[in-house]
Amino acid sequence: MGSLFRSEAMCLAQLFLQSGTAYECLSALGEKGLVQFRDLNQNVSSFQRKFVGEVKRCEELERILGKFYFISFCFVSFRGINNSLLSIDFHLSSLSHRFVSGLINQGKVEAFEKMLWRVCKGYTIVTYAELDEPLEDPETGEVIKWYVFLISFWGEQIGHKVKKICDCYHCHVYPYPNTAEERKEIQEGLNTRIQDLYTVLHKTEDYLRQVLCKAAESVYSHVIQVKKMKAIYHMLNMCSFDVTNKCLIAEVWCPEADLHELRRALEEGSRESGATIPSFMNTIPTKETPPTLIRTNKFTEGFQNIVDAYGVGSYREVNPALFTIITFPFLFAVMFGDFGHGFVMFLFALLLVINENHPRLNQSQEIMRMFFNGRYILLLMGLFSVYTGLIYNDCFSKSVNLFGSGWNVSAMYSSSHALAEVLQLDPSVPGVFQGPYPLGIDPIWNLATNRLTFLNSFKMKMSVILGIIHMTFGVILGIFNHLHFRKKFNIYLVSVPELLFMLCIFGYLIFMIVYKWLVYSAETSRVAPSILIEFINMFLFPASETNGLYSGQEHVQRLLLVVTALSVPVLFLGKPLFLLWLHNGRSCFGVSRVSVSLDFNFGEILMTQVIHSIEYCLGCISNTASYLRLWALSLAHAQLSDVLWTMLVRVGLRVDTTYGVLLLLPVIALFAVLTIFILLIMEGLSAFLHAIRLHWVEFQNKFYVGAGTKFVPFSFRLLSSKFVDDMA
Repeated sequence: MGSLFRSEAMCLAQLFLQSGTAYECLSALGEKGLVQFRDLNQNVSSFQRKFVGEVKRCEELERILGKFYFISFCFVSFRGINNSLLSIDFHLSSLSHRFVSGLINQGKVEAFEKMLWRVCKGYTIVTYAELDEPLEDPETGEVIKWYVFLISFWGEQIGHKVKKICDCYHCHVYPYPNTAEERKEIQEGLNTRIQDLYTVLHKTEDYLRQVLCKAAESVYSHVIQVKKMKAIYHMLNMCSFDVTNKCLIAEVWCPEADLHELRRALEEGSRESGATIPSFMNTIPTKETPPTLIRTNKFTEGFQNIVDAYGVGSYREVNPALFTIITFPFLFAVMFGDFGHGFVMFLFALLLVINENHPRLNQSQEIMRMFFNGRYILLLMGLFSVYTGLIYNDCFSKSVNLFGSGWNVSAMYSSSHALAEVLQLDPSVPGVFQGPYPLGIDPIWNLATNRLTFLNSFKMKMSVILGIIHMTFGVILGIFNHLHFRKKFNIYLVSVPELLFMLCIFGYLIFMIVYKWLVYSAETSRVAPSILIEFINMFLFPASETNGLYSGQEHVQRLLLVVTALSVPVLFLGKPLFLLWLHNGRSCFGVSRVSVSLDFNFGEILMTQVIHSIEYCLGCISNTASYLRLWALSLAHAQLSDVLWTMLVRVGLRVDTTYGVLLLLPVIALFAVLTIFILLIMEGLSAFLHAIRLHWVEFQNKFYVGAGTKFVPFSFRLLSSKFVDDMA
């Protein structure tokens, strides 16, 4: 598998295919899936190309094979129709009335009776009997109710009228003998006929079943073969025809690492066709941008799809999917952090991973298929949620006391009654805070009334720190792009000013947060200055002196502001002026005038850079604020989980022992259902979408262009997977 850090190096190759070996060579290429063909006949309509006749014949074969799938259904329907006819004959054979008899549709009975009364003026006697089972109409195949009727009449003229009315209402009229001997003889004949028909139908059914089973064994391979033929002729229609050398010329994009496999495929095709002159290839130089190929496996494919949904990467630029494997489930877990919910999600994803080869999962409904395709994403999201749940010490909204609390709150309250009513933790009280909890948040905070105040402060600062680190990492990745594309001037004139602007303001904010955590203890926390006020004063230059976090803080902050102010004009004007300087014949950083485009437009370059700089400077502020969604969604998830526990489980646990057990089981079942649908699915989907937004907007726009075209190889494996999806 190629590198996931950057797309693979591609080259443009020219294939010279002999007319007699072209089909076999393309068949070998399709089996390996190595190349993407370029259309050399774009100016020729699809109806005027060389192999359009072969394509039409393949389409006709596809249509014929497609009809085969309906044969089984038609066979069953044919059997039902014949059984219906036998049932009709059987019912009529049991009739014991005289004169005109037959069958009529249930919906026509009332109108039929009225018509007989009006036309025959009451000189008929009509008797009806409903059949026990609905039967299929032999003409339409519709399953309907039928009625057996007997019509007694007087006079020959009335008999003609009755027969005409029966014909108008499409009744199935059967002869009715006058004597008992004749009726008995006909009944015996019908019984014999029924037995013969049953025997013929059963033998025919067995024969057809054998034929269908044998044909069904090979229909899949036939359909795939026809699709392969059609795909080969489509590719041949994209080739140009060299009349002088009597060969086909094709141009393909191929990864440089697969050139030896491409040559081997051409040799195999030539050898299978028995040609004396083999087909061959050579690489040709080009200035066109190749397609982007990033090889993935079943683990990395889901993360790569998240990145590609934003935009296929430009050729050879840094691929964010490598880092998304870690950062995406981690940021999701920051918003979703709960040990219990994460463990349930992990078990569900693990079940999908263990049974990933089960055929029913690949052919399931669309929603279930989405979960299956993202099973490894769900696996990591659940695993990271377990970790953040341990840090938050949240398990279905309850804390777990694994190592014993580091707080002794008896010194804060004189009686246990006051402690039970209200518990407000204050670390500045001597003897209360005895040490930090070994892992995550101390479980006693779950009982404190000032729990939200503490968690809000912790999660808000954590969100800012993670966001700034994430964005800074994105700017650093842009440096690797500049180094690869040999544009070192972008490092000094774009990336370095961006880093200085980011770190001098927001990196300094992280420094103040960490510095306050390390320097100020629980005893001195009340005299610690507010980070928010200190950060605002950094830009306002207050007249009166403040205590500050450390000595010399004012001078450090002014130096950082000067560096920030100097980086802005460099970011706005550095690159356009440097390119103008190169355009005038000078060289620097290994870049000369030759490297600059001949159609140089200084105004356009300046406007593009100014827009980019404004977007970056403002985006640093808005994007940092956008990462506060980590805090907001984490708080919302914890509060929803707590509300669900309070309204259901706590109520069930407080019921007395007489009825508590009977009530607790449905309460727990309802709690489980609501947990899955609200906290796991709805909240999980919300956190998933917000994590995507943080990667697409706040992270990837720092270095990722995403303006490439995806490499789509000519591969028969794509045809077989599409056929399975269509059949599903």
